[in-house]
Amino acid sequence: MARMPLAQRRRQLTEAAIRAMTRDGVPRTTTRSIAAEAGVSLSVFHYCFDSKQALLESVIETITEHYLTVVKEAIRPRTTLRESVRAGFQAYWDHVFTHPAEHMLTYELTQYALREPGFEHLARRQYELYCATYAELIEQVRLGMDFELRVPVPVLARYLAAMTDGLTLNFLVLGDAAAAAEILDMVTDHVAGLVHAERLLPHSAGSPV
Repeated sequence: MARMPLAQRRRQLTEAAIRAMTRDGVPRTTTRSIAAEAGVSLSVFHYCFDSKQALLESVIETITEHYLTVVKEAIRPRTTLRESVRAGFQAYWDHVFTHPAEHMLTYELTQYALREPGFEHLARRQYELYCATYAELIEQVRLGMDFELRVPVPVLARYLAAMTDGLTLNFLVLGDAAAAAEILDMVTDHVAGLVHAERLLPHSAGSPV
């Protein structure tokens, strides 16, 4: 087995864990099955992760990173603020639509963490990460388009995290993509309306605020 840097090996095992958990479910996925999925020995797993909690935290962070990367690219400054915001939502939604099992896994991870003694902090970490991710994306848009919000960034971040979390689960259950798109349009309008129009740069002045 070829040697590789620890960070790269951890990433390999984390991605293997995501595949195994998506296929078999969190409770049925063992450290041994993850090592087998990654094609490494069990000793390599224990060298990279000192506990299952550490692995699950890495899984949560990596799944979030999967869609954060595409959303960051999508919300570059556009003609209007609304277009930038809607593009970000669309990038996230495209990821949900093409990787539904991965997003389904996030809910299973939450339930598992809440039910398993000693793992409760992972559920808190998961939802704190969602809020932090939205705060980061909001700041990215603000830097690119220079506007001032009518509400604090942490409040808007919590709202968007709760909205997308609920909408994603609703889609996974009902499979109604058209209804999801209508809600994203409505939330986009709401977000655009939380901006002070006088602070927008000229290139985005046409935003419906």
